[in-house]
Amino acid sequence: MFNPFSLEGKTILVTGASSGIGRQCAISCSQMGAKVVIIGRNEDRLKETESQLEGSGHLVISYDLTDLKHQKELVVDIVNKMGLIDGLVNCAGISTTLPYKLMSPGKVDEFFKTNVFATIELTRQVLGVKNVNKQGASVIFFASVMGVVGENAKSLYSFTKGALISGCRSMAIEYATKKIRINVISPGVVETAINKNQPYLADPDRRKVTESLHPLGIGTTEDIANACIYLLSDASKWITGQNLIVDGGYTIK
Repeated sequence: MFNPFSLEGKTILVTGASSGIGRQCAISCSQMGAKVVIIGRNEDRLKETESQLEGSGHLVISYDLTDLKHQKELVVDIVNKMGLIDGLVNCAGISTTLPYKLMSPGKVDEFFKTNVFATIELTRQVLGVKNVNKQGASVIFFASVMGVVGENAKSLYSFTKGALISGCRSMAIEYATKKIRINVISPGVVETAINKNQPYLADPDRRKVTESLHPLGIGTTEDIANACIYLLSDASKWITGQNLIVDGGYTIK
């Protein structure tokens, strides 16, 4: 039966795959038939992700993406082992709640190096002419609703996510002739193993406030992974340069 969302025959790279949204994106990609390359810093947690992947032929790589100098070697090794790349899902990133007055040059450098510099350099290396499928490919950046709306003590995080959203548009134009689509997914609050113990979810009263800000309630990692599948698949072959907000209605209030 025809399935426009199928990823059969595709090779997909997923960063930040050791937990949370990245892990679920990797799992969902495998469920849709893709060979998945999972990248993260924690090898033990990557192995946990690998154990949940469906099918075979996947690749696990423990690597710190802030090591920019060796990213080219990383990508060459992946292509040698897995063949040409059909999709890149940039999930790796860090978050914080930090008042603007407490920001420092060191903290700004840390966040931009992880959330922006590492991501755009990996993408640059992946999009080399010898690395991607000549029939077309899809790149997904992960931003946040904090890249398009404001929130108290979220300036630093918002700076980094806004950069990805803005850069995506120009990249999409530049790579359209090569049939490479560049898009962004911006999630609202999604419950993960890491953040479920945070006060805004763990404390019953604060959780009610968080839920009230999302008309459809708090999201799941599957909600975001499903959007990821769409943008990686041929079902979205006429979509590029867009910021897909998946937030349960947070930004419409």
